[in-house]
Amino acid sequence: MKLAIWLALFFLAVAPAARTQTLNNDTCYTVQGATPEREAVLRRQIQVMQPAILPYRIRFVPHWQYAYAAKIYQLHVPTGMGSKMFTHLASRSVFIDEDRYLGEEWLGHWMAHELGHLATNSVREEDAEKAAREYRIRLRAAHKKTQTSSQLLINQNRGNSQ
Repeated sequence: MKLAIWLALFFLAVAPAARTQTLNNDTCYTVQGATPEREAVLRRQIQVMQPAILPYRIRFVPHWQYAYAAKIYQLHVPTGMGSKMFTHLASRSVFIDEDRYLGEEWLGHWMAHELGHLATNSVREEDAEKAAREYRIRLRAAHKKTQTSSQLLINQNRGNSQ
């Protein structure tokens, strides 16, 4: 009975975020609870990473919901490690602790890890990291390309103004 009450409370708390979800046919996953800017960054990063398997949903949730979901899904965090994001393989859902969000680079780095769990269908951290390496290489290459393009535009603008 207690579990049923807690589950009902959890899903009632998630309902407002579910109303803001977007479904884009070319990406086939939903992002819940993120600001439009954060969602755009996340979608761009995932597009660059080209993961073999996409999640069904990515949920940005406040810390108390994150902690509760981790407990319900029996998340096991290795000793000495923290958790700011986790993947529930059975539902292909990624949970992100909104209160511990540390910016775009952080998001890309750790989303690569979570996508690694999905690609390998494994809860093992080593397996996820192995798959994440390729995703992170793609992210770095795209970042360098963007920086190079930006620098060329700046140099062109300087040349035109002189």
